Amino acid sequence: WQEKRGLRELRVLENLKNTIFETNEHVLPRCEQAMHDNLNEAFKRLQAANDMIHRLQEREHEEMKLQADKLMAREEKCVAHWEELMKEQQNKQAEVDEEHRKAMERLKEQYSEMEKELAKYVSF
Repeated sequence: WQEKRGLRELRVLENLKNTIFETNEHVLPRCEQAMHDNLNEAFKRLQAANDMIHRLQEREHEEMKLQADKLMAREEKCVAHWEELMKEQQNKQAEVDEEHRKAMERLKEQYSEMEKELAKYVSF
């Protein structure tokens, strides 16, 4: 009985040894190769994705710079337009002030003439 048990254990150990040998000689190298190939492929894809993202970020940065430049140009144009408008308003204000001054002089002269005319009638 002990002898059968010993033989059974020897067979189990022999099978285990064969399985370990098969694993070490065939399965493990195939797994290592598959893992290596898959890691290389994953690394290449990650590198390609990083390159794409880098290019995208560069384009985005250039687009933002272009937009900022356009905004700055529009702002400068608006400032120049505002300054021109203010200058025109000052010129118009000066014209209106001059017209008002002349109108006031004419009215003063007219009232002065009317007072003289009225003074003629009052003396009667």
